Amino acid sequence: MSAFHPDLHQMSLDRVLSALGHPIRLAIVRTLAEQGETYCGAVETSAPPSTMTGHWRVLRESGVVRQRVDGRRHYMALRQADIDALWPGLLDTVLRDETAPR
Repeated sequence: MSAFHPDLHQMSLDRVLSALGHPIRLAIVRTLAEQGETYCGAVETSAPPSTMTGHWRVLRESGVVRQRVDGRRHYMALRQADIDALWPGLLDTVLRDETAPR
């Protein structure tokens, strides 16, 4: 069974913002934005693996990330181009370091 990935026309701003609204999921997205595609186990968080599974699912089903399975590893990549096509500048704004001078 393959994982659900919404097409562009199935993505909604409220689901994307909801997915990005949780601190752990936002940290995951920041990591993917900096490092590119990576397998789930390489993303360091304080949450247990069972909790992380739910966070990955929310990010995938909202359209924020794309999942690819290679053997036993699940790789995730940020769908920046898709999100930028629908809502230009959204990820850049959300991911902006709030401590950086403007």
